[in-house]
Amino acid sequence: MATLPVVAVVGRPNVGKSTLVNRVLGKRAAVVEEAPGVTRDRREFTAEWTGRRFLLVDTGGWELTPDEALSSAIREQAEAAVAGADVVVFVVDATAGVAPDDAGVAELLRRSDVPVVLAANKVDDSGKETLAAELWSLGLGEPHPVSALHGRASGELLDAVVARLPELSDQGEVEHQPRLAIVGRPNVGKSTLLNRLLGEERVIVAPRPGTTRDPIDVEIELGERWWRVVDTAGIRRVPKIKESADYFAVQRARKVLEEADVALLVMDALDGVTQQDQRLASDVAKAGVGLVILLNKWDALDEEQRELTERSIGDRLGFVGWAPLLRGAAISGARLHRIPAALEHAYLSRQRRVPTSILNRMVADWAQAQPPPMRKGRRPKLRYAVQAGIEPPTAVLFVSGGELAEDYLRYLERRLREEVDLEGTPVRWVTRSKGESRR
Repeated sequence: MATLPVVAVVGRPNVGKSTLVNRVLGKRAAVVEEAPGVTRDRREFTAEWTGRRFLLVDTGGWELTPDEALSSAIREQAEAAVAGADVVVFVVDATAGVAPDDAGVAELLRRSDVPVVLAANKVDDSGKETLAAELWSLGLGEPHPVSALHGRASGELLDAVVARLPELSDQGEVEHQPRLAIVGRPNVGKSTLLNRLLGEERVIVAPRPGTTRDPIDVEIELGERWWRVVDTAGIRRVPKIKESADYFAVQRARKVLEEADVALLVMDALDGVTQQDQRLASDVAKAGVGLVILLNKWDALDEEQRELTERSIGDRLGFVGWAPLLRGAAISGARLHRIPAALEHAYLSRQRRVPTSILNRMVADWAQAQPPPMRKGRRPKLRYAVQAGIEPPTAVLFVSGGELAEDYLRYLERRLREEVDLEGTPVRWVTRSKGESRR
């Protein structure tokens, strides 16, 4: 697989880094809000300019003297992004002049020996271009006046970035990677789990819920396959979302889920299965995404608590009984070695096909053993069955004489799973009668 060069966007809080990232990408991929500190972890996006592809890394605001543990962690993430970059875009608010935090970032960059492109942001018109002159004092070369919000001179800025990228002998085609979404309620250990899988502190972890807002997108080798893994913001009920940044973070998390191949639903074993866990499992199934469930913090339970939690699984998650259930501890890493095999199994199950002749024979046998119940005085008849698609496996049933009840479709699915290994994936049924279709 070709390795793309890395461009890190850095600067103090609230200078427009995420706005610039969105401008380059041509979409609102990074959470933007006027309040400082919205971006916390570093995020990676694939970007392209004049035929050159590169990884664009959005970082949290760098502060010279962070006043709390979270701010300190954000600074460390930004510094890690600089250390791994081929080019750095240093964003400064030209209308505010050089702040102490700007000078601190500049000192860091001068020591890093990484090519730097200095973006003098918020220069919305030619009358403000003289404001960029003060930024020469940072000792990082010529400032590039831009307006990330309006797109003014963003092309010239990108030209300067691309000119500093290292030469590549072959960018090649990026190999397809399955997408894994790590989902769950706030503060159940999703980011701790991602850091454990990565083997490094890639994502900020804090005791308070809601630390992760942007989905964190990274590549991880799990088992014998490379996955594109996305750690999402904790998904909570809409009435409990207080800030607009949290609202957009949850919306992005749901979008990530829709695009995933497999979801790893992380639950807090100390809480048992909550209603929100049930909703999330239902969302995964409705999206047609593969599912693996992890009961995190399992080592913190005593025998009685484990028994109660096990009992709640069957009662509250019976509708996704096809999903493998793992127990582990993200902090210690206990039992997490089972995750790669479970994800691989769910991914392959989601692509499984059943030949039409075999599916027809099985459906006919099941219907003979237990005919569909009568509805409105008529008994439906199953005429034909065919698998119409995968991701997830989708079967079409041609029916005459009425409609099949939902409980009968569940019966067919149970029988299908007894014959075909579909662990980890939902199955969709479509019935057709008289030219009409229903799901």
